[in-house]
Amino acid sequence: MKIKILPQAQEDLLGGYHFYEERQAGLGSRFLTELLAEIEGLRLQAGIHRRAFETYYVKHARRFPYSIYYYIASETVMIDAVIDQRRDPDLITERLS
Repeated sequence: MKIKILPQAQEDLLGGYHFYEERQAGLGSRFLTELLAEIEGLRLQAGIHRRAFETYYVKHARRFPYSIYYYIASETVMIDAVIDQRRDPDLITERLS
């Protein structure tokens, strides 16, 4: 399967990078490396994760408190959001529904 990271998800990744990089030099790069590896894993695992908000599948990252929200369209995994799970659940619901 192909993977496409939509612009809003790219912004999420960049925001996470800056958040962690401000706390400790190099941690932002580790965050990006880990999350991009999780996204790359969807080439083989897409569609096996639990459903969320009727439209999305959700994959939880292993080392950071982030979740990857995606859907599948024409053999392409569309990454729509990469959201920090410490955020207010109402904000997550508003963004994804």
